[in-house]
Amino acid sequence: MLGVARKAFNYRFYPTPEQENLLRQTMGCTRLVYNRALAYRTQAWYEDSQRVGYSETSAMLTQWKQQEELSFLNEVSCVPLQQGLRHLQKAFSNFFAGHAAYPKFKKKRNGEC
Repeated sequence: MLGVARKAFNYRFYPTPEQENLLRQTMGCTRLVYNRALAYRTQAWYEDSQRVGYSETSAMLTQWKQQEELSFLNEVSCVPLQQGLRHLQKAFSNFFAGHAAYPKFKKKRNGEC
């Protein structure tokens, strides 16, 4: 069987100021949701020895979006928010399988790669 050649491409795009603002808002909301879910899961484990999965955190996201102080979560697409929760689930799966360290909180990087 012959190997498949894989290629990678890098693209640069120049968003308009409105697009850049929406991208930054979306990334900030995704980071907030990821960090809140990680904090909740960590607290649930250390206080109650309870594992919290993706379905529970997804339900919590729905509740967070209904809270007045977090209503700004409704201004961005729900897809990146849910994908952040999936990434957290995968990080925990890798941790419990012994393939990775405990998931870490995400930090704001101020436009760095």
